[in-house]
Amino acid sequence: MDKFTTLTGIAAPMPLVNIDTDMIIPKQFLKTIKRSGLGANLFDEMRFTQDGKEIPDFVLNQPAYREAEILVAGDNFGCGSSREHAPWALLDFGIRAVISTSFADIFFNNCFKNGILPIMLPQDAVDVLMEDARKGANARMSVDLEAQTVTTSDGQSFAFEVDSFRKHCLLNGLDDIGLTLEKATAIDSYEKTAAQSRPWV
Repeated sequence: MDKFTTLTGIAAPMPLVNIDTDMIIPKQFLKTIKRSGLGANLFDEMRFTQDGKEIPDFVLNQPAYREAEILVAGDNFGCGSSREHAPWALLDFGIRAVISTSFADIFFNNCFKNGILPIMLPQDAVDVLMEDARKGANARMSVDLEAQTVTTSDGQSFAFEVDSFRKHCLLNGLDDIGLTLEKATAIDSYEKTAAQSRPWV
């Protein structure tokens, strides 16, 4: 998993509330167990017509937001079914942070496990960030995980809370496998001792 320290990039405004995981990555794309390639179908039913043509009005199809790395979204982002493909699709598209007033619990947890930072802020702060995101590609928003701040293109800063363990994992690029490998020496020592004391196992 890539480390998340600081991020300065284009923020896309998505003020819709209750964006669920089926909107993020529709069910027909859940057959794969690979994390790559899903970005092409992110928000598929909002981005494309049934015959595969782009819908120009959708924010991520607009030239200013095709390279967005941050989403500023409405309340209750990531609700619905518990598919991990949703953060996979966001990450594969290039989204590394999502800002909202609230997230569905399972989606929130899955973001941290896949290198995406979900940031919860009060409505008034999200309103300011949403307006900043509407400025387009020339307005770069900054997220500093170490300092736990989001800063608008004109320098207005908002502090956010994040669990210390999850922060440690993101800063060091540690998913569940990475956390286990940190204990590799202790695991090897245990296995060696166990093999000597119980050779029949």
